[in-house]
Amino acid sequence: MPGRSSDPSNGFLAKAALVTALLTVAGSVLGLVRDQALARFFGAGPETDAFLVAWTVPELATTLLIEDGLAFALVPAFSMALARRAEGAVRDPVRTLVAASLPRLMLGTAAVALILMAGAPMVVGVLAPGLPDPRLAVDCTLLTATCVFTFGLAGYCSAALRAHRRFVAPAAIYVFYNIGIITAVFVLAPRYGVRSAAIGVAAGGVLMVLVQAPSLWRQLTRDPAADVPRDAEKGASGLAPTPAPTPAPALMSSALIATVLLFALCRQSQVLIERFLASSLPSGAISHLNYAQKVAQVPMVLSLMLCTVTLPVVARALAEGDVKRARSRVERDLGLAGCMVLLGTAVVIACAPQLIQLLFQRGAFTARDTEATAAVMRVYALGLLGHTLVGALVRSYFSAGRPTWFPPAAMAAGIAATAGIGSWTVDLWGVRGIALANAAGISVTACVLLRGMGPRNVPIRVREVLGELAKPVAAAACATGAGWALASLVGSPLVALAVGAPAVVVVFGLVLWALKARSFEPVRRTVMPKVSSAVTSAVTSAASSATRKRTHVR
Repeated sequence: MPGRSSDPSNGFLAKAALVTALLTVAGSVLGLVRDQALARFFGAGPETDAFLVAWTVPELATTLLIEDGLAFALVPAFSMALARRAEGAVRDPVRTLVAASLPRLMLGTAAVALILMAGAPMVVGVLAPGLPDPRLAVDCTLLTATCVFTFGLAGYCSAALRAHRRFVAPAAIYVFYNIGIITAVFVLAPRYGVRSAAIGVAAGGVLMVLVQAPSLWRQLTRDPAADVPRDAEKGASGLAPTPAPTPAPALMSSALIATVLLFALCRQSQVLIERFLASSLPSGAISHLNYAQKVAQVPMVLSLMLCTVTLPVVARALAEGDVKRARSRVERDLGLAGCMVLLGTAVVIACAPQLIQLLFQRGAFTARDTEATAAVMRVYALGLLGHTLVGALVRSYFSAGRPTWFPPAAMAAGIAATAGIGSWTVDLWGVRGIALANAAGISVTACVLLRGMGPRNVPIRVREVLGELAKPVAAAACATGAGWALASLVGSPLVALAVGAPAVVVVFGLVLWALKARSFEPVRRTVMPKVSSAVTSAVTSAASSATRKRTHVR
């Protein structure tokens, strides 16, 4: 089947990436508004620490059921089912997959949610044994545990829709999720305190399902013949013979589900380790770490949106045996994602105090909280490239729809590094030591995953990828220094950010241009000629005007 190309056009990918980017930005902005609401009403103290311990449950559920775990199993499974449907399978493989997997998912997630609710005191005791008063965290955990069921349904809908190349509803889920939390905080905080945020988490999970359900229903109830190519339709009408569908393996095995869930669980355990270590520090440490991560992760989320859009493309290419097309797509994704996240990293490090002050310093969030959070964010940002590479590479490992234990093993090595370094540095540098351990651990995982790329997943050219990534790393280092120096000269945070951030962007682009980075080629081909033309036009116009003035004077 390598001859048949089902890859969508570049125009479709560009539109899908643009829509996903806009909705991702909207969700990220609302996420910052959510964090601003928490900071305004509850500051960075015992109440927010208690809620953030309970928020570990939805964060873990997001990783397992929406972003990493379930998506890595379901997107390749649905892609393979769609490929078999196109071959002319007698029974619709897509509906067969849904009938076999969705009821089990609903039963399993509902059971886990009930277990977490029943064992909420034990969960809080394990996650944060150093909390002085765990009762508030237990109350919040009872509410946030419901998201295991709703996030499971939301993740299932997202994976199925992305495999069908429907990206709008899946990209909008965090918009509605954050709207639910923000609304609950503003409406219910005066009466229920920080418990209102936990109520918002529960409501937001329901909204994530509702926004996707109609679109998925339309996809599952449409005529399967609409996805069969014309040559198959001719065979069915007697004009040409239809080739017999080739037998295929099971669309989704238990081993595959086990490996992707184990990887996602190992990855999210970084957060568990951080909060476990921070619970023994003075009050507010967990909150400072959380606010720093939420802001610093925005560049990572935006950089990985491209990989989210192209995951079905890679999975479909591998299902059709087109390894070369899959490799080319993955290498381009790594270069673009790395370039985007390094630019964001430079801005975050250079303008950290100004960003935190503008976003959070009001109400119960003090100048001292700003200083502590900015210091943590600068250290945490050192691991953003590692986080992005891990997110992009692991999609390649699981896009073939086969179980592989290498990603969980790589993540386990990173977790061991995080725990070991964190246990040592937390006594030396407090919460900044925890952030440093996070950056070091995820970088170890990224290196191991790069080393393991080979014929059993997508055989990318690792040396070429690393050589290209070295160029934006150098650009980010230069841009960070320039932006930091300029921002520190200005007293006003808004003016400092307005000066520092553009300086970072300009220096980053100039260094990439000088190094002839491939990721800068689209800008070199499109933006640079326009800029050059505009400058030339402006110079010509000024010269003509000066000539006319001299002639008039004479």
